[in-house]
Amino acid sequence: MNVLESLRMAWLALVGNKLRSLLTMLGVIIGVAAVITLVAVGQGASAQVSQQIQNLGSNLIMVVPTSRAAKLTIQDSVDLPRRVPTITQVVPSVGVTATVKWQGEGQQVPVEGVSENLPQVRDFHPAAGRFLAADDVKALRHVAVVGQTVVDNVFDSLNPIGKTLLINGQNFNVIGVMDKKGSNMGQDMDNIVFIPVTTAQRLFGTDRVSRLYIQAASPEVASLAVAHITAIYDKKFGRERSVMVSSQDQILATVSTMTQTFTMMLAAIAGISLLVGGIGIMNIMLVSVTERTREIGIRKAIGAKRRDVLGQFLVESIFLSLTGGIIGILTGVGGSQLISRVAGFKTLVSLEAVLLASLFSAAVGVFFGIYPAMKASNLDPIEALRYE
Repeated sequence: MNVLESLRMAWLALVGNKLRSLLTMLGVIIGVAAVITLVAVGQGASAQVSQQIQNLGSNLIMVVPTSRAAKLTIQDSVDLPRRVPTITQVVPSVGVTATVKWQGEGQQVPVEGVSENLPQVRDFHPAAGRFLAADDVKALRHVAVVGQTVVDNVFDSLNPIGKTLLINGQNFNVIGVMDKKGSNMGQDMDNIVFIPVTTAQRLFGTDRVSRLYIQAASPEVASLAVAHITAIYDKKFGRERSVMVSSQDQILATVSTMTQTFTMMLAAIAGISLLVGGIGIMNIMLVSVTERTREIGIRKAIGAKRRDVLGQFLVESIFLSLTGGIIGILTGVGGSQLISRVAGFKTLVSLEAVLLASLFSAAVGVFFGIYPAMKASNLDPIEALRYE
């Protein structure tokens, strides 16, 4: 018997028992759809987080103290570029949440004192007006640059440039509006007010800085810069891990590993459905062998060989699983798009996931169909003809 004849007979067997065939394929359909949907959710989350990390800045390295004993100051932003040749710019930052007010009730808004180099280091530029200048930092001027959310919530979407903003009761002249940055790691990056770092230290009564934003000369030297900066502060404070130094690439690699693990876990859970579907296929194929015992006996009596019977039932099993797999793929792709539209959650259907689900469904058909096929092919024709 050739392959086309086996396919024809498999099709006739499926059509002859439509409801049973559909119920048999249901496990494979659910399994394949679940694998594709959950992997799409995982990969979508990974891509979204990766994009957010890349939006943090350009070749960004962050230095954050891990204890009160590790004191960072503005002077560090001056000294580090001289000592570490693999970095280009350093921006000191003093970040607090302060009461911000303009012709209305005060609102709690993140206020960050920074230097004039922040737009280049963080890749965050003004859309209107100007950013802070070096003279603003030196002269401790009361000037502010606001984000788009502050414009909407505090200034009622009016042009804030030239207006006076109260920060903790002190007047600040608004000189610029930042370009829209969006949300990052669940935080609204546009809900921010930038003021000169020196002014922030005086306003909030501190001589420390909360963190340092550092720009590496290139992505290739970022890890070398991290090691150099870590060694400098370990020696300065007399103990290891006195500050946490992390580069954009390191954060990205860590998050990618976590999301990949999460995605594989989701795929493994969904794969259990495929296993259950395979057991269902084997169960139905065994029932089919029992029901068609006389048919097998007649075919063997008129000259059908063992491999012909084996091929017939194996093709039928693979046909069931592949048909279920195709329906599952369509369901999974549709489900992924539905999740993206309804929940607003980014999903990413990859060709690899589709191919993996297809191959796995075919493997299920072979693995769980081979035992019923062998049982059918090993039937004795005389005993099979006697079967009632």
